[in-house]
Amino acid sequence: IKSTVTYVFCVSQVKSQQAEVMRILESKSIKYELIDISVGGAVRDEMRSKSGNPTAIPPQIFNEDQYCGNYDMFSEAVEADTVEQFLKIA
Repeated sequence: IKSTVTYVFCVSQVKSQQAEVMRILESKSIKYELIDISVGGAVRDEMRSKSGNPTAIPPQIFNEDQYCGNYDMFSEAVEADTVEQFLKIA
């Protein structure tokens, strides 16, 4: 599982959402990789392209190259106890 994050110019809501995604994944023992979009415009553009949203901001969640959704969608999956289905894992 991959989650895009940013470590530069991070508003508190985005930072809180990033931390929540990591906390949930860790609590479910789901391995993940953080991809910092602040390292370059190409990484940010790739995140936006793969998510289909030209203004997307982190966190955006992917299973390899397959887009799973944004924080709101992830949060809904947590509430519905369908995180594994949301993440497209067995």
